[in-house]
Amino acid sequence: MLIDPNDKIKKINKVLPRLKKSLESCDLCFRKCGADRAKGKLGYCRAPANPVVYSYSPHHGEEPPLSGTNGSGTIFFTFCNMRCIYCQNYPFSQGGEGEEVRALDLSKMMLKLQDLGCHNINFVSPTHFVPQIVEALKYAYEEGLKIPTVYNTGGYDSFHIIKSLEGIVDIYLPDMRYSSDKMAEKYSDAPGYVKNNRLLVKEMFRQAGNLKLRNDIAEKGLIIRLLILPEDISGMVRTLEFIAGSISKETYLSVMSQYYPAYKARGYKKLSRRINSEEYDRVVSKLDEFGLHNGWVQPFMGGFDEKFAGENFLPNI
Repeated sequence: MLIDPNDKIKKINKVLPRLKKSLESCDLCFRKCGADRAKGKLGYCRAPANPVVYSYSPHHGEEPPLSGTNGSGTIFFTFCNMRCIYCQNYPFSQGGEGEEVRALDLSKMMLKLQDLGCHNINFVSPTHFVPQIVEALKYAYEEGLKIPTVYNTGGYDSFHIIKSLEGIVDIYLPDMRYSSDKMAEKYSDAPGYVKNNRLLVKEMFRQAGNLKLRNDIAEKGLIIRLLILPEDISGMVRTLEFIAGSISKETYLSVMSQYYPAYKARGYKKLSRRINSEEYDRVVSKLDEFGLHNGWVQPFMGGFDEKFAGENFLPNI
């Protein structure tokens, strides 16, 4: 798929003023904390007015059609609008490690990743910096950005923000972390997660559709990430049933077995261990039962880089 920069810029110009206005009473995520970030006030996520980047580089551990041969051009943003007590990226999601940059600087990172041969620009935890990202995309398109964009989110965004990204984002990569609001609030401080998350994913699918590949590289569409948690905390079977019945049985899934008790998880009995084989096998068997055959599953107890999510996926379900 060839990106039309002029079309992207036109769509950005239409939504950017409203997105910037959101920073004056922040409503970028579902909790809508109302912080005036434009005047330096910090809200729940503690993100300032400028984007904060932890790292940017080609990443080869993402899903195969994102990583390809040259890597996915990942930009990891600092801070998060959730508080997952088991977060594997906690040094920057919770600890605040990273460097504050301007939108123009961010655009240059995108162009550098393209120059390195990356197949896409992968925004990791972008929710709280959407206005700045969209502004940076405008600059990048003006300077020749041509590769697809990936919106890699925990799935606790504001619905109107996802609506505003239609035609701007090419590939959506949301988590569907829970099927119980009780679990979402207890382990991620994310009240109301389930209904909102499902609305978001349905909207992402409406915009982008099923994943489209060219020469095994993703160009457009939806990939849903599903992290198996111990003790059925994620309620994965109910999530799979929702996907099969309300999204599409052709949906590409990325089922991850890589959970380990990071950050504060060892202080919670149910999360103080890795998943066991019974928990893993139950989820994998349900994929077949619900007719969900597109995507990738991490091998049980496989090796992967614990610093970042998304490692060593089997080629298909």
